[in-house]
Amino acid sequence: MEDEPDDIDTAIGARLKTLRMSQGLTLEELAERSGVSRAMISRIERAEASPTAALLARLSEALGLSLSAFFADDIRADASPLSRRANQKLWRDPQTGYLRRSVSPPGMPSRVDIVEVEFPAHARVSFPPREESRSMTQHVWLFEGTLELIIGETVHLLHPGDCLFMDIGDAFDFHNPSDKPARYAVVLDRGR
Repeated sequence: MEDEPDDIDTAIGARLKTLRMSQGLTLEELAERSGVSRAMISRIERAEASPTAALLARLSEALGLSLSAFFADDIRADASPLSRRANQKLWRDPQTGYLRRSVSPPGMPSRVDIVEVEFPAHARVSFPPREESRSMTQHVWLFEGTLELIIGETVHLLHPGDCLFMDIGDAFDFHNPSDKPARYAVVLDRGR
């Protein structure tokens, strides 16, 4: 089920506010930790703004979470181990148009999250270094298209079937240099 933009913005805003308040953080404290303005955080929490992937990653990092953990439901005793495609959460980055699907069953006590991404032609997303994410790693497994992953000075060009292991704490860019969309999976491990 693809969420409507207003629905997902409302859900993101509510989740951000819940996570911020559960840690006892004011808007000012989260702004200081994340480098995102207090006004922008407030607009996101009120569903008046759609955060980009890079901005949402900065906020998640400041809350001690990965982007996948931000979207994940809390662990529940009644959670189902089966995640039907029709019920998987979708989010579209308003800046690049990339579509992120949370594949992993929500509410499970697992360190691993699986995400499917449809990445538009010529799109680029940059993530800054994230010291608090040094214990997290991910595998990027390309199914269709071409994908460049730039980590520091190293450029990895992936073709269908290729899989790259990387540390989440490093600064990196995802770039689709082609005229066709790329589709890949991210398998994220939140702890070594």
